[in-house]
Amino acid sequence: MADRVGIGVVGAGSIGVRGALMHLCLDDVQDRISLAAVCDPAPGRAQAAAEKFGVQSAYESYEDLLADPNVHAITLGTPIGMHFDQGMAAIKAGKHIHFNKTMTTTAAEANILIAAAKENGIKLVASPGQMTRPDNREIRRFIRSGGLGKLAWASVGAAFGSYHEKEGMRTGDDPLSNINPAWYWRKPGGGPLYDMTVYGLHTLTGILGPAKRVTGMSGVLIPEREFKGDMYPVDADDNSFAILDFGGSSFAFVYGAAIGGIDADFGRPSFFGTNGSIKGGLLNGEPIPFPGDDDGLSHYVRGRHIKGEHQKMGEAHVFEDIMQLVDYVANGTLPIASAEHAAHVIDIIEGIYAAAESGKTQALTTTFDDRG
Repeated sequence: MADRVGIGVVGAGSIGVRGALMHLCLDDVQDRISLAAVCDPAPGRAQAAAEKFGVQSAYESYEDLLADPNVHAITLGTPIGMHFDQGMAAIKAGKHIHFNKTMTTTAAEANILIAAAKENGIKLVASPGQMTRPDNREIRRFIRSGGLGKLAWASVGAAFGSYHEKEGMRTGDDPLSNINPAWYWRKPGGGPLYDMTVYGLHTLTGILGPAKRVTGMSGVLIPEREFKGDMYPVDADDNSFAILDFGGSSFAFVYGAAIGGIDADFGRPSFFGTNGSIKGGLLNGEPIPFPGDDDGLSHYVRGRHIKGEHQKMGEAHVFEDIMQLVDYVANGTLPIASAEHAAHVIDIIEGIYAAAESGKTQALTTTFDDRG
């Protein structure tokens, strides 16, 4: 392999542009990566992205991108329901993979990809790498050392709202600003659990470790959504609520709601123990000191690669996860954003839907090395 890892950006939509292309075109990473290719089936979109961000090759076909010898690794920024088939194709083509959240729609799919990657010497990273954040690692250390006493319960979640309809990259008329968000509202892979609650679930399980059981209720609250004057049907559940069992009578309330929210910060759980609580990153109402926090920067964008201009940009956590794959490919550094962790979170999401449909608590069958 060349000294630099050639990256293929699959999908020049919102996350492909903001999380990959805008970051990977900056000068500070050119000694480690090259933007080898971008693909998107929308006519003109890949070419427009290539011209804007200095990408070597543009394709409308995913197969053509996989055939490009300059592409060593890909970042998948396509709808979640496409990730399994595209991941298997990439593994067969010998390309390492970064999956944007959520890795797949089922834990079985994730496990098949993990096994196939190991068999073929392919490296996987799966967003969101919430435990790259130093504040989350410090909270994990604090809780596991008994700082809150015995943990009674935690809560985390997100509300769908009208977030995707109003994004700037969806309100224009050119190929890079007219991106339709309707897939977020459809099965497979749509809805707030896969799209947004996934962040909090990665944080929650990264701090507490794998969960054991889940029960919940779920359904569609808003049957149609509007985008640019057109109405789109909603068949992916948009209003889901669950209880996770972590063992020892410690539980967590998890939600992916159509509207509202009870947590102080997106993707950040609250924790309640016999000796105190952590809410919004505050321990009993007071700031928690984090190692290395000497410049006042937001913990949300912290990661070992997020420096300089990257700190000021959106979707920096996606860039961090992509660079974990670069490290993994280049020198074997194990990623924090592991595929096994992603599979466990998907197991939870599947369990919520299964519990809602059956009325029965679901046992979780996956686990991961949380490096606690």
